[in-house]
Amino acid sequence: MNVTENESGTPPTGTAAGPSPRTGLIMFGCLTAVFLGLLDAQIMATALPRVAGDLGGLNVFAWVATAYIIASSVTTPLYGKLGDLFGRKGVFLAAIGIFLVGSAACGWAQSIEQLLAFRVVQGIGAGGLFVSVLSVIGELFSPREGARYYGYFSIAFAGAALAGPPIGGVLTDALGWRWVFYINLPVGALAFALVAVFLRLPVRPRRPQIDYTGFLLLSAAIVALTLLTSWAGARYGWASATILGLAAVIVVAVALFLAVEKRAAEPVIPLHLFKDSTFTISAVVSVVAGFVFVGSVNFLALFLQVVTGASATMSGVILLPMMLGLVASSMISARVISHTGNYKWYPAASMGIGIISALLLATMDAGTSRVAAAGYMLLLGIAAGLNMSVLTMAAQNTAPRDDIGAVSATVSFGRMLGASLGISVFAAIFYSRLTDELARRVPAGALAGTDRNSLSDAAVLGKLGAPVRLAVEQAYAASLTPVFLTAAPVLALGLVLSVLLKNTPLRSWDRNAAPEQQKEDADQR
Repeated sequence: MNVTENESGTPPTGTAAGPSPRTGLIMFGCLTAVFLGLLDAQIMATALPRVAGDLGGLNVFAWVATAYIIASSVTTPLYGKLGDLFGRKGVFLAAIGIFLVGSAACGWAQSIEQLLAFRVVQGIGAGGLFVSVLSVIGELFSPREGARYYGYFSIAFAGAALAGPPIGGVLTDALGWRWVFYINLPVGALAFALVAVFLRLPVRPRRPQIDYTGFLLLSAAIVALTLLTSWAGARYGWASATILGLAAVIVVAVALFLAVEKRAAEPVIPLHLFKDSTFTISAVVSVVAGFVFVGSVNFLALFLQVVTGASATMSGVILLPMMLGLVASSMISARVISHTGNYKWYPAASMGIGIISALLLATMDAGTSRVAAAGYMLLLGIAAGLNMSVLTMAAQNTAPRDDIGAVSATVSFGRMLGASLGISVFAAIFYSRLTDELARRVPAGALAGTDRNSLSDAAVLGKLGAPVRLAVEQAYAASLTPVFLTAAPVLALGLVLSVLLKNTPLRSWDRNAAPEQQKEDADQR
């Protein structure tokens, strides 16, 4: 089928200097959906300490984010494959709808257990947002053209990254943390309407054969891995029956998943894609990026609110430099790549700068000024932005066009899996260390009658005497140091892999060519 303005909204090459009105509306709808998912993540970073203080359960603090990420990680590969099989528009709209239902339910939640359950629903919807947008861009544009639109992608990220923390803080302080979920509803309605009305994609009929067995096995492996990294050494000993059992589930589930994928007609993650080193490295480095750059954000907010005494609003303001660095480096790198077609050194630079920022963050203690903390976070943001869209560009550039959804989903899945692991590992390290630090620094009996799970609440901290409050702040700061020290060697692994990434120039195809030639040009990538 020939791609025309009426079908995709994208004008033939040479007919316009910029995107057509329909293309602009399509991209605005897609970017609004990206804004939706990112805004939720950024708002939650500053609201989580208040949520823990209100509903209780500091011991499950990280699970408010982890439950969301597990659900989105599990469903991301499925959304990519469903988009390849049934068409991206319907799958995209379904994801937005599920996300909105989950958001409304989270705002209503009356207990931490309900909130965790509804975060799973919200995460199931979120799993389809990013992969759908990435797949739509890959469907509408060649890799070289798509690089320019990834720059526009960063504009949506800019809005969410810059607005999320302060909005989250203001909403939490002024209206309550429930509004960090309710704010998703009008934004999601706009995204749904724009995509429903303006997005038109050519249909490639394929006989739907959903790999249910592969999906279930992959889900089992992800959940077991997340539980293992969260519980091992914290709730259960490494040699306990629970941890050994989870390890066995992971090994068996992964082995069965690989066996099933080799035989599946439409595998959730096509294993033949891993024969391409560019795809493989992009996927693995995405895991590293998610592990460090996403997994550490919640703990930065915790440091600011507990150790420096910043309010939810002020912690959002202090996090702004990190978001600015991320947005600026992401937008600039995407624009340069769209002009040069070369992307190789951006992921390597991301990992290198990330190592420096992690080591600086590890030096923070109760005496660290907010200005210094903001500077360290700025550097972390720059590092995160340099690989934000580059890895997806690289993977799509060498993939068959019919597998764009699976490719986009696998890279996105890698980042989400890394984020889930990062939050779980960092939480296990932090809470294990916090128990020892509180026992060592706080005088015996000083916290009698105080719920230790609510120590992240400023109101609870304010009721403590000055010496006890200082001891608690120092205990939190000391417990966060190993979190960032752990990030450095993980980033070093990412650096080594990034250096091995091939620099295959981003290619274009001729939209005026016959459909068969367009497909041949795309498949030769």
